[in-house]
Amino acid sequence: MSGWRLVGFIALFLLFTGAGTWTIYTQFAGRNFHFDDRLLNPWFLVAAVVLLLVYYAADGLRLHYTLRALGHCLPFRHIFRLVFINIFFSNVTPMATGGGVAQIWYLRRHGVRLGTATAATTIRTVLAIAFIFTVTPACLLWLDALQGMAILDRIAGLLALFIVLYLGFFAVVLLRTRWLILILTRLFSTLRRFHLISARRHKRWQFHMMREMTRFSRSFSIYVHGPRRFVLLSVLFTFVFLVSLFSFPALIMVTLGYEVDYLTTLGLLFVTTFVMYFAPTPGASGISEGVFGTFFRGLLTPGHLVLVTLAWRFLTIYLGMIIGLILMQVELSSGRRRTRTGSRPSVTGTRDDPT
Repeated sequence: MSGWRLVGFIALFLLFTGAGTWTIYTQFAGRNFHFDDRLLNPWFLVAAVVLLLVYYAADGLRLHYTLRALGHCLPFRHIFRLVFINIFFSNVTPMATGGGVAQIWYLRRHGVRLGTATAATTIRTVLAIAFIFTVTPACLLWLDALQGMAILDRIAGLLALFIVLYLGFFAVVLLRTRWLILILTRLFSTLRRFHLISARRHKRWQFHMMREMTRFSRSFSIYVHGPRRFVLLSVLFTFVFLVSLFSFPALIMVTLGYEVDYLTTLGLLFVTTFVMYFAPTPGASGISEGVFGTFFRGLLTPGHLVLVTLAWRFLTIYLGMIIGLILMQVELSSGRRRTRTGSRPSVTGTRDDPT
């Protein structure tokens, strides 16, 4: 990614974030906002730091144990760098697609084969999706805070269709990889037939696609049949990751003196995150703020609605993005130094790739 393109994506993220926040301020908060210094209380700051550590650790460990189930063991320093690099890229690219690409790029730099890296990042995503897409329908049906919302009544059928299509896509990718190979083979043949790619490039793309798709399929099978403790730990830390991520609004609201129904706030965040998966803006910016404001305006006073929204996004997204941007620059700088010296990165603790 060029520097100017990266700047453009960041600018779009800031623009949509500002638009979403302004919408909450004007439409839901009645143009009311005031900073509450209770968010500077030492108790809140300590609790927020502890929750952040749990959130970041669980995010790293869910990928770590997914890789362990696939037969790889990267040093923890690489795993936790990847946590922040993923947060940054997934929030400056539409629909979080760049986060997956960035993870694969990073894993490839540290010795993981492309098919295995793709399988690890996809499985990591599918585990989170499985939780979110399982809980969201129950929240839409039974969560009192969501009952009677006209917007949900209008799009309920569309949400159900999205759930089916999204899960169906991942089912094909993970369970029927040969179908995907067939589709891509026909796509490459069509491009060649219309002279959009050369015969040499067609042959090369076809070879690499077949090889990596086969490795990907075998990697998923290896994960399912891998060491049971690693598979279970990857699922467990995915659950811990989601619960810790969705606990930040409750922590902020308790600090501001609200009586909080913890399960309600968790349910609202499950639905908010579900909607964010389909937002076309970078990192669901603007959409996430708007949806959060829509769902929480009945639980917060107008003066606190914008404040809680910004505090929630700062702790869960903005802070991680800043760290990720710094670590990405460090990673790129170290890569340039290795290129100049002609050395290659070592892969500590990685055993032979079973794929």
